Amino acid sequence: MPAPFRPDNTALVLIDHQIGTMQLIKTLDVADVKRFTLALAKCAKLLGMPIILTADQEDHIQGPLLPEFQEIIPEAYAARINRPGIVDAWNDPRFVAAIEQTGCKNLLMAGVTTDVCLIFPAISAVEAGYRVQALLDISGSPFVTSEETARNRMERAGVEFTATNTAIAELVQDWSSPDGDLLLPILFHEILPPVHAPAAKAA
Repeated sequence: MPAPFRPDNTALVLIDHQIGTMQLIKTLDVADVKRFTLALAKCAKLLGMPIILTADQEDHIQGPLLPEFQEIIPEAYAARINRPGIVDAWNDPRFVAAIEQTGCKNLLMAGVTTDVCLIFPAISAVEAGYRVQALLDISGSPFVTSEETARNRMERAGVEFTATNTAIAELVQDWSSPDGDLLLPILFHEILPPVHAPAAKAA
């Protein structure tokens, strides 16, 4: 069984979470996608994980990356790769070099949209020898059919699927650990639905 994704062997790769492209998501609630994406970025930073950001033509209709990245992960934002229109980010040598420099062979990867921005680099990364978990709740497509087709094609190519809360749990492994103490508040306050303590039973 493959070793779990851990902070010391995993990089977070966020592709094209841009103001314009986010508006194309119709298969998920866009507010949830944004909330989960930013929460996961916070978690990755707290864990000291490498974070790679890339955008496609920020000066075009796709728009700039989510501005919150600049506050949450300023180093990754400053180092973001602004592609000149390359669909498969893996075909941009700067993107591949940034991933190679992390030294990580495990990639948590998400893209907006799934059917264009995520599918191709996820498959390309697997073909290049990386283990890829695609975060399906912070990716999304304009159409159900294109989302399902992209997922099927990625799965056949060896891309694994996960979600934000599952990825965080795999990275932490133990909620009583120092990492768990750091991430549990984010998980419960920024990702999961509200949890209310049960009322005390009457004597």
